[in-house]
Amino acid sequence: MLNTAHSEPSSLAQLRRDFLHTKDTQKLRNREAAHALGVSEGEALAAFVGAHVVRLKPSFVELFEDVPRLGLVMALTRNEAAVHEKDGPYVDMSHDGPVGLALGTAIDLRIFYHAWASGFAVRDETAHGVQKSLQFFDAQGHAVHKVFLREHSDHAAFDAFVERWAMADQVAGLTVEPAPSHAESRPDSEIDVPGFHVAWQAMTDTHQFFGLLRKFGLARTQALRLAERNNAYLVACDVVQSVLERAAETKLPIMVFVGNRGMIQIHSGPVHTIRTMGPWLNVLDPGFNLHLRADLIASAWVVRKPTSDGIVTSLELFDEQGENIAMLFGARKPGTPELEGWRALIGGLTPLEALASGVAA
Repeated sequence: MLNTAHSEPSSLAQLRRDFLHTKDTQKLRNREAAHALGVSEGEALAAFVGAHVVRLKPSFVELFEDVPRLGLVMALTRNEAAVHEKDGPYVDMSHDGPVGLALGTAIDLRIFYHAWASGFAVRDETAHGVQKSLQFFDAQGHAVHKVFLREHSDHAAFDAFVERWAMADQVAGLTVEPAPSHAESRPDSEIDVPGFHVAWQAMTDTHQFFGLLRKFGLARTQALRLAERNNAYLVACDVVQSVLERAAETKLPIMVFVGNRGMIQIHSGPVHTIRTMGPWLNVLDPGFNLHLRADLIASAWVVRKPTSDGIVTSLELFDEQGENIAMLFGARKPGTPELEGWRALIGGLTPLEALASGVAA
């Protein structure tokens, strides 16, 4: 195990003690224990560099494209309201500048390396033995992505990976930056709404939507609100449960996107076991788990975007700040039309305006 050769502030030793005490006495996960102490998860983890945590070189593109050596693992991406977990190998990895891809049938990622600020290899002692993982954080110390080894993963490759990518100077602690302020939305009166409507209808790929936001100076939920009603409309925030349950009942393959500033992780395929536990709505399937804080969904939108393959329909969930929590689509590949079963399922959801007025959809 690598050790730091530097003396460290007493505050770091105190953070380690407080973190372990809080985690053990309150039976909390790392992230929850860190938040209980008023620090980020990244700060709490970095306090243990030199013990069971190794700081990795910030050569994130090259480092992350080395992860396939680890074999079958679990990939985890989360935001404040959703956790997305997929088992499988990292394969078909590439990048174009700071934007990367992993295009496996199991682990399917869109990677935004510009938001990555620190990375660590972790060997955690648990009741079930040593849990090995790679954990990456943004400049605020929020988790961007994690890779957890399973029993059948290549543990020797992990050890070699850590030796290869460990920083020479293993100094404990992490300096975080304030969160960037949210850009103020332009007033609706300043938006070229007719031009936006025309540009929406001219889309040939769903990814062009982000270009429309930049071109017209729109926040995402503002764009949905100003879209023509046949293209985007509000539905009840709790419809995601019935959508998942109906997809499970009918064995309808779907796509579930969950992301943050540094990563989007995608599940493509059927879902089977849907369970609620307190505020959490869960998909608990072999190879795929989704944990969704239903109480943090502030708005849910049905969105229809034109593409060269026809209309593509999504259910998009947002929090109070207008940040995307998750998006659901019917499973499809470029060049194939949307599944009729998915279009019918989402088309059967009653618009919120109709619910408020008591009019049936």
